[in-house]
Amino acid sequence: MVTSSAKKANAMEQDFTPLLETKIPEYTALAQAGKVEDAVENLLLIEKQARVAEDAKATSKVATSIVHIIVDAGRWDYLNEKLLQLSKRRGQLKMAIKDMVVAAIDVLDKTPDEPTRLSLIDTLRTITEGKIFVEVERARLTRMLAKTKEEKGDLAGAATILQEIQVETFGAMDKREKTEFLLEQVRLVIDNRDFIRAQILSNKIHRRVLLTDDMQDLKIRFYTEMIRYYLHERNFLEVCRSYQMIYDTPSVKANKEQLQATLKKIVLFIVLASFSPEQADLLQRIYEDKNLEELPMYRDLLKWFITKELVRWPVLMELYRGELTQTHASQFSKPAGSSSSSSSTSTSPSSSTGEPDLWEELKKRVVEHNLRVIAKYYSRISASRLSTLLDLQEEETEKFISDLVSQGIIYAKIDRPHAIVVFQRRQQPNEVLNEWSQNIGTLLDTLEQTTHLIHREIMVHAKKQ
Repeated sequence: MVTSSAKKANAMEQDFTPLLETKIPEYTALAQAGKVEDAVENLLLIEKQARVAEDAKATSKVATSIVHIIVDAGRWDYLNEKLLQLSKRRGQLKMAIKDMVVAAIDVLDKTPDEPTRLSLIDTLRTITEGKIFVEVERARLTRMLAKTKEEKGDLAGAATILQEIQVETFGAMDKREKTEFLLEQVRLVIDNRDFIRAQILSNKIHRRVLLTDDMQDLKIRFYTEMIRYYLHERNFLEVCRSYQMIYDTPSVKANKEQLQATLKKIVLFIVLASFSPEQADLLQRIYEDKNLEELPMYRDLLKWFITKELVRWPVLMELYRGELTQTHASQFSKPAGSSSSSSSTSTSPSSSTGEPDLWEELKKRVVEHNLRVIAKYYSRISASRLSTLLDLQEEETEKFISDLVSQGIIYAKIDRPHAIVVFQRRQQPNEVLNEWSQNIGTLLDTLEQTTHLIHREIMVHAKKQ
């Protein structure tokens, strides 16, 4: 008596290649004759035999043949039905499901209309849900669906559905495709004004991966999206650093026009960044870039902020109004000087896209620079004279001083009754005595060194005689 296990062993040893070579063309011809359902049912019987025999290759070939037969007949609803049926059959092999899904994805472009295409995508996403061996295919299908929603204007829906896929955990997806998918997620959430989620998603992209030569285009795309994010946050120092990463890309360095355009942005945003030790150090290093010699206007702009001298806002605006308006129109769309309030943070309509109008920011940086210079050279100054030097009204001057003091950039006190601004911190008696003692010590050391040098010269001179 033959047991069931013996029957299964015999079935597993069966070679289905000759059967498939004869039956698949036969049933394909039957389908072309108009008997699609009969052809599919006959192929399903062969698929069952191959599946029971655990012949993954044969099962896969039958399943993909069924897909092609139904597609050639134009029976799209029937295709959805059979795809679900094949995926749910008992003991269905992983290879068969994967190849069947890939075959169905390849024919998506053949769908007659958008509803049919979306219906097939939904069917395939249902089949691939929760199956690790087709996680890459599911990610690709989800990206297609998100793109369709975006084209229809449903930006929020596109962003939401794309975020369902956690591609950073996919081991089967190559680095480039994974990075492209994450970049698409970042772009959509920024377009949807979800900047908190944008920061979270951007941290999933490894910066070291972007440094390879085959990732240069993705590196530029990534830092372009990060620039949009940092512009919204008004973090101009990070905007500058992002442009620096683009600037250091070999493909950008090879293109002189693109290199100079990026370098202009670097100069612009390091100037717009609030003062800090990091900003001052980066400003100096950018100023030493040899490529700035071909951009004298931008080199001079940096020099204005490096030199410890006052910068006259009307003069600066007159010199750079045309260049900034033409070259950086998205950030400098508002006519310079159109607003008298330097403390305003209002932006042009372009700010809704993440690109604020930056004339007021530039004026703030000029006033901030001037206040630091004045604090360096003046211990006290009248409020009226200070306002004249800063080209501001007294109320605006007071607000700027308050902001810089609260940020710890300068020390200042305002004597309102006498209209005097004091920049020098009042020292305690102990501090004055310690400073005097230190100065005397330095003076005595200098005298001792000078005396030693004089004696040495006398001895040298005497020896020569």
